[in-house]
Amino acid sequence: MHKILVQGINIYAFHGCLDEEAKVGCNYIVDVAMDTDFTAAALTDDLDKTIDYVVVYNIVKTQMAIRSKLIEQVGQRIVNELKKELKGLIKVEVTVTKINPPMNGNVDKVAIVISE
Repeated sequence: MHKILVQGINIYAFHGCLDEEAKVGCNYIVDVAMDTDFTAAALTDDLDKTIDYVVVYNIVKTQMAIRSKLIEQVGQRIVNELKKELKGLIKVEVTVTKINPPMNGNVDKVAIVISE
């Protein structure tokens, strides 16, 4: 088994329970880890025999553009689309991190992780 990581996808989005978050938005970082078998791609140098990072990025970008109150929902949508669109995906883990969340406290970031 092999692993492909697409890390540090920086997206500005408008998720959150507060009305202000829908207007102002904030920075998010999405990390995607995928288990697959890219033996054929390694032997043939053929992109069609592995997971295309551009497809992963575009799925993340598209799902992050759809407003949700909870990053839990955004993360699940990303997982669902990756499973639907990527051939050869055995397991996926998605981390959605919200930078500087609006809380009554000094918190750098909050994150959710979904593994399926």
